[in-house]
Amino acid sequence: MACLLSNKLARFSIGSRARASRGRALFRLLMFCLVVNQSTNALASEARATESRLTARAAVLVALDDNPSLAAMQHRYEALQEVPSQVGSLPDPMVNINAMNFPTDSFDRDQEGMTQLQLGFSQVFPFPGKLDLKEEAATFDAIAAGYSVDEMRVRLANSVRTTWWQIHYLDRALETLEKNKELLRQFIAVAKTKYETGKGLQQDILLAQLELSKFIDQGIKLEALRKHQSIQLNTLMDRPASNNVVLAVIDPTAMPDILSETELFEIADEARPTLKQKETQVEAAQSRLELAKKDRYPDFKLGVMYGERTGDNPPFMGGSRADLLSVMIGAKIPIYSGRKQSRAISQKTAELAKNRYALIDEKGVVRAAIAAATTDYQRAQEQNKLFSKGIIPQAEQTVQSMLAAYQVSEVDFLNLVRSQMTLFNYELRYWKSVSEANQALSRLEAAVGKGSIYE
Repeated sequence: MACLLSNKLARFSIGSRARASRGRALFRLLMFCLVVNQSTNALASEARATESRLTARAAVLVALDDNPSLAAMQHRYEALQEVPSQVGSLPDPMVNINAMNFPTDSFDRDQEGMTQLQLGFSQVFPFPGKLDLKEEAATFDAIAAGYSVDEMRVRLANSVRTTWWQIHYLDRALETLEKNKELLRQFIAVAKTKYETGKGLQQDILLAQLELSKFIDQGIKLEALRKHQSIQLNTLMDRPASNNVVLAVIDPTAMPDILSETELFEIADEARPTLKQKETQVEAAQSRLELAKKDRYPDFKLGVMYGERTGDNPPFMGGSRADLLSVMIGAKIPIYSGRKQSRAISQKTAELAKNRYALIDEKGVVRAAIAAATTDYQRAQEQNKLFSKGIIPQAEQTVQSMLAAYQVSEVDFLNLVRSQMTLFNYELRYWKSVSEANQALSRLEAAVGKGSIYE
């Protein structure tokens, strides 16, 4: 577009024989500016080529490898994997060593018949089924933690892709802005030429300079926004916030067709980690309810005690004193079940209901996210086609027509500038639609739980 306008401007500058000298000078000036601009762009491209260009996929892989929050979640999952074996094992046994019935006047082991040294062993046995239920509930907790890791990976990948595409839009917006700033400078040069030859107005020059200042202000804002997005992307990838982010050059025209919402719902029911996590939490709550019901039954304790004695029996019994062996069996009696076990059952029943409703709610959230992302993608897809195949070509033709008319003083300068500003805004909206379409695809992949969303 810049080259085409420059050619028209050059033809305008040499069209008048009366101003041939001034026209040739302006033509050479414009050609020099274009050459310098192209050279500057080439040098900038070479400089950026020396830096690592980041694709969205590469950014996601870096974040999944290096993000500290994801690493913390992974280690939490690994820690919970060690719990089931612990809670499913018997309590540690007790070993007792006792000195029994020593006389305080002499502490002589031979003096009294019941004086003895005891060695005992005892073990608590929970009611059958309790340990299995504890281990089962802890296993479900660990599985749910694994799904939470998968869910965080999905969300992290979506955040990275979304941020990447926001930066992509800002880069294209800045490029479009620079192109239009150069065109405005050329318009200013033409307006000055017409003014100096008595064919134009000074207000045309001032108007163009004002629009150029607006472009500069907009560029400052866009640069600041890009910096913020770069900081966010670096943070997600666990890189220094000040690192320069240079995106890879890609073809943004691909707008693939996606599956229907019904098909996406079915895929999400099987693939979305957060739904699997909620389902597993329901199973864990069910196991804990069964365990609470088991707690109405007693646990048992079995003990064995061996007592060593010394000394002799009375003369009428004869012989040395025999050692003693004791066996003990105990049981917990749930005499407070109305205040404890029954209340625990009510508690676990409510927790199970809570988890079931949480699953239903999460399914609704997932389906709403799929529907919203699908709508956003289809809207951006249609806008992209409209801008690329209809509005922008028409706006370009309008600018060309306005420029030709302005050269022969049939259109005022204000309308020419307005037509160029309109084209600029449409170009920004085109790149916005590209970014929004790809962000919607990213959200859709995250909502479904995997990338198989295309026809």
